[in-house]
Amino acid sequence: SDCSDESSCVPFFDIQLPYELALKIFQYLGRTELGRCAQVSRTWKVLAEDEVLWYSLCQREGYLPDTSISDCSCWKLALQDCRAKERTLRTNWKNRIGAVSQLQYELGKVLCDVHSCDGVAIAGYTSGDVRLWDTRTWDYTAPILEPTCGSADPGPQPHVSFVRINSSLAVAAYEDGTVNVWSLMIGREPIHHYQHNQRIQALALGLRGAAVATASGFEVKVESPDDRGYWQTTAQFEIQKLVNFLHMVPGGVGKPVTIAAAEDIVYLLKAEEPGRVLHSVYGQPVTCLDVSASEAAFGVKGFGWLLNETNKILLYSLETGQCVTKIGSSLGDFSCVNLQDSPPWMLATGNKDRRVRVYDLRRSTSLCSLYAHHLGVSAVQMDDWKIVSGGEEGLVCVWDQRMGTKLWEMHARHPVRHIWFNTHSLITANIPDEKSPRGASIMDDDLTAHRRHRGIIYAYEFSVDQLARESTLPICRSSYDEVTGYNYNIGLAVPYDNIR
Repeated sequence: SDCSDESSCVPFFDIQLPYELALKIFQYLGRTELGRCAQVSRTWKVLAEDEVLWYSLCQREGYLPDTSISDCSCWKLALQDCRAKERTLRTNWKNRIGAVSQLQYELGKVLCDVHSCDGVAIAGYTSGDVRLWDTRTWDYTAPILEPTCGSADPGPQPHVSFVRINSSLAVAAYEDGTVNVWSLMIGREPIHHYQHNQRIQALALGLRGAAVATASGFEVKVESPDDRGYWQTTAQFEIQKLVNFLHMVPGGVGKPVTIAAAEDIVYLLKAEEPGRVLHSVYGQPVTCLDVSASEAAFGVKGFGWLLNETNKILLYSLETGQCVTKIGSSLGDFSCVNLQDSPPWMLATGNKDRRVRVYDLRRSTSLCSLYAHHLGVSAVQMDDWKIVSGGEEGLVCVWDQRMGTKLWEMHARHPVRHIWFNTHSLITANIPDEKSPRGASIMDDDLTAHRRHRGIIYAYEFSVDQLARESTLPICRSSYDEVTGYNYNIGLAVPYDNIR
């Protein structure tokens, strides 16, 4: 090898290589191999600790993705810090170390629906109010969502039926068929409002785009803004049966794509095209549904009197419209399925037979089956090492997937209807089935007596090195901006902190 400048050459066994070429070879090495190479000689140590290598390692392992090489002076230390934080977070998750808060809105009366995205939770109530909490901020402040100008007239407002949120929009559907869309950048009054003639059965919001789908009666409507920002009806479909489940395909380029499950038929609805039947078997209703960018997974109820026709999960390709695989064979109905948030080739399901199951889609086999909730599983989500499940009895369980063991559990009254988590936080919602409790004068001014009827949202933060049971209680977090003046709303984390 011709290497005229010795300072820019690296000894490689019995030859000399240019520094850039040696760097390219070292780029195929991992952390451990680079550490060993750094002990060979001074020249190799300089090469093995080159910032380009450690920056590309950071990117390869998924740490600090939105950074450039000039943002940090020592990428080796940055990678070490990221790995140390990840280990600490995993330990905190396993041992329930952190802080837990109750997200409550006293004037909302009974909780109707909850959804969350990237740590921002949205809740709808029987009072007609819609509230946001941003759990990424210390005091959970978020934009205030107000109803349309004409709906603030006296008298009871319609209950909220469904709420959905993504990174830019919040949507609420009401019992009277009204739909409001708010921008999270602006807040306050809705940027779009439309009306159905009948009660809304399902609501869907795209993961990132600005498309909203609603199902009412035998109609599915998709609304989205045009290039100038004016909202319009992008698509309208007439279908044969009442919709039970509605999802928008995430990450779609161009026209929004909607998947609707109506009793025993699953439709693929694409704007400017006629609705297509993805799956239909008479007498086998769909019991749950979830979609990813390329596939749809749904539970199908089998014929109870035939042993070979048990309840299954079907996985369909959205591109070909064909069934890719059938998994599971259970006597109980599949009550929830999570495809979108699961790791690649994995699927998490919950069943009325009280079990949480994780499937490997490549082999169509169950990796683990966890006896979880004695009244049936109502919500489930997983990542590469843990599973979080919620049950009809109000229990939230966190499981170690590899060991198949329960790490911890938390209980609250009412069924768990929503679970969302990322690496460092968890949001759960216990939502009552009974929106107008008998024997409870929920319209009274003194709402404190009816706490048990309302439902509750919990926000867990595991990046805080503090035991959940020792964390600052919600009673001690008042900012004094509440309209209500109950004594349990007034408190300070440290007495007299905010009093001068």
